[in-house]
Amino acid sequence: MRKLKGLEEFIDVVWLHWALGEKGWYFKEEDNSLAKDPYYGYTLLREFYFKADPGYDKRFTVPMLWDRKYETIVNNESSEIIRIFNTAFNGQLPPEKAGIDVYPEDLRSEIDEVNEWVYNKVNNGVYKTGFATTQQAYDENVYPLFESLERLDKRLSDGREFIMGSKLTEVDLRLYPTIVRFDAAYFTLFRCNIKMIRYGYPYLHKWLLHLYYDFPEIFKGTTFLEQLKKGYASTRFGITPAGPIPLIMERQAAL
Repeated sequence: MRKLKGLEEFIDVVWLHWALGEKGWYFKEEDNSLAKDPYYGYTLLREFYFKADPGYDKRFTVPMLWDRKYETIVNNESSEIIRIFNTAFNGQLPPEKAGIDVYPEDLRSEIDEVNEWVYNKVNNGVYKTGFATTQQAYDENVYPLFESLERLDKRLSDGREFIMGSKLTEVDLRLYPTIVRFDAAYFTLFRCNIKMIRYGYPYLHKWLLHLYYDFPEIFKGTTFLEQLKKGYASTRFGITPAGPIPLIMERQAAL
């Protein structure tokens, strides 16, 4: 969204290390990460949370939007940050960037409806499946996940360019991170293994490749697959619990 709207002048990006440490996300001079935060010299994400609120006692999550002037957290919810970026800087942007609207008025009700089931069953569905510690919890989430992937694939089968039709919207932006990670991480490590995107969902896979290759500055240039794979494979802190028996593709389906 930052690249799409041309917000580089207003919003800096500071990368944390791809591994989750014992004290949460941290800085380390490797890959895209620096040895420490360039503004305060912090080495842990949690230090920002405590600077904003010394009594903070909740999770330390990313992404996190920080206000350097007021030295506080603006927001740490990705869907809300997308909407902030969509309009907050329009008065300072050139017309061609200010005119980009991923939450257009005429599509808002449909966008909200699609976002609701995509988030609950796909974006969050991979985590509810991967973190399931009982067979029942696993079964309750893995089937709705793949039913929703089928639903998305069918939606794209009419030849539309984007999820909502001919216009790139926040639905595409919110879905992309989950789909680009799916085969590399969720299919294996999170046991979301009924089908792979590349083999099981031709229209969804075509949509993914279209975003990745045809909009390289927005998608390919901000997707770091090697760090992604290393981060999800780093399970030494038990991020992926053992327990449920993962599904395997039926033999007839594989022929």
